[in-house]
Amino acid sequence: MNNLEQLQFENPYHRLPDEFFDRRMIQPFAGAHLISFSDSAAQLIGLSEQAATDEFVAVMTGNKSLSGMDPIGMCYSGHQFGGYVSRLGDGRALLLGQVRNQQGELWDLHLKGSGPTLYSRGGDGRAVLRSSIREYLCSEAMHGLGIATTRALCLLGGDERVMREQLEPAAMVVRMAQSHIRFGSFEYCFYTGKHDNLRRLADYVIEHFYPHLADSRNPYVALLFEVTEQTAALIASWQAVGFAHGVMNTDNMSILGLTLDYGPFGFLDTYDPAYICNHSDYQGRYAFGAQPDIGLFNISCLAQALLPLLADEEQEAMALAKQSFPHYRRSYQAHHAMHCRAKLGLLSENDSDEMLWDDLLDLMAGQVDFSRFFRALGDFDSQTAANNTPLRDMFLDRAAFDAWALRYAERLAAELSEDASRKLRMNSVNPRYILRNHMAETAIRRAEDHGDYTEINTLLNLLRRPYDEQPDMADYDTFPPAWAQGISISCSS
Repeated sequence: MNNLEQLQFENPYHRLPDEFFDRRMIQPFAGAHLISFSDSAAQLIGLSEQAATDEFVAVMTGNKSLSGMDPIGMCYSGHQFGGYVSRLGDGRALLLGQVRNQQGELWDLHLKGSGPTLYSRGGDGRAVLRSSIREYLCSEAMHGLGIATTRALCLLGGDERVMREQLEPAAMVVRMAQSHIRFGSFEYCFYTGKHDNLRRLADYVIEHFYPHLADSRNPYVALLFEVTEQTAALIASWQAVGFAHGVMNTDNMSILGLTLDYGPFGFLDTYDPAYICNHSDYQGRYAFGAQPDIGLFNISCLAQALLPLLADEEQEAMALAKQSFPHYRRSYQAHHAMHCRAKLGLLSENDSDEMLWDDLLDLMAGQVDFSRFFRALGDFDSQTAANNTPLRDMFLDRAAFDAWALRYAERLAAELSEDASRKLRMNSVNPRYILRNHMAETAIRRAEDHGDYTEINTLLNLLRRPYDEQPDMADYDTFPPAWAQGISISCSS
């Protein structure tokens, strides 16, 4: 299938009670045009690149509708920077509909920048070009890294300009996921006392996305633990590649364990656990090193929201909810340890591995580029220390690195590691290319200043294969330029 009209909309989410959404038409986009199209994402619903026609642009920007398309803004609440906000919802996005692909999978088509909804809180409902470029690229870059994420079907521009800190060009992104339901969707039902709706929502999620839980002794307890596991695994994968989300509010946490809502994200350049990618995060609540603990806080909020479903007696329900906390910690630690061993090229488990990892990060803090070092570590010579000069030269305290390298070589020898095969393993988990802020900023400036979108597509193609060498793209594996230090990313989009 590659014909837009052949998309089969089923829209089961729309059959939930009206309180879950606001029916709303897209506010048409004047001068709409296609900036970029992800054929990789399109294949998930059976579309080919040939589907990216003028008609496709008209449909995705509100100038034409398809049979079965029924746009709604999804309602939810959430904890934002630790404080509960009673109603949020899709303030600048619409779920266009849900498509069933040939594999039987359900996929949301979710348009961001579609105009005002019931949940816009006085806003214009638009998204700006700069944030849309970042979300489009990072959605596909995270998929390339093998990290669970929403996808991005296309990036669309137009003639409209909107006011943020200044007048800026508006844009739209069509996002895809099997669901955009959030922790905050459950919180809305709980805090409004609509426990029947809470059960309806949980039943919907289990039926469509976790059907294996339906026969559990208590499917709702099983759902909580399943989401806890998925969330722990997700955040461990973020930490492994140096990804900071920036706004880990509960309304930005996916019930499917996906990376959701790319706002002021950032990848580490120099390793710094205190790295804050969100200019608006004045207290550092969502700093890179804080993400695992924030994940636990968010799980506690979800557990609170599910209390009415967990057991008939309140005390028993609370006891069951609290069991998710140590489960999260154990799951996170197990996934994190797995990533650490893989990044170091280790095949077996050893009690000393955690200290070996932690001591390395302590040495790297504030001075060594995170991604470049781990990629280079694949070339570590476990036999001849002199051959590791390029690695030790990344550190100011070279003697400290030498001491660590000796321990690392001994650890490799203990499992009879062979350097050539170890390098192949390490290169498959330590990316050569990541979406650094300066790379996205270059694409943004060219698009905003000159209407030149070529860099967006160059980055899209590069980041689809982040673990490959791609010799002709070596310029994208250099240290960030000095001007990159001045890049400031906020929630304003």
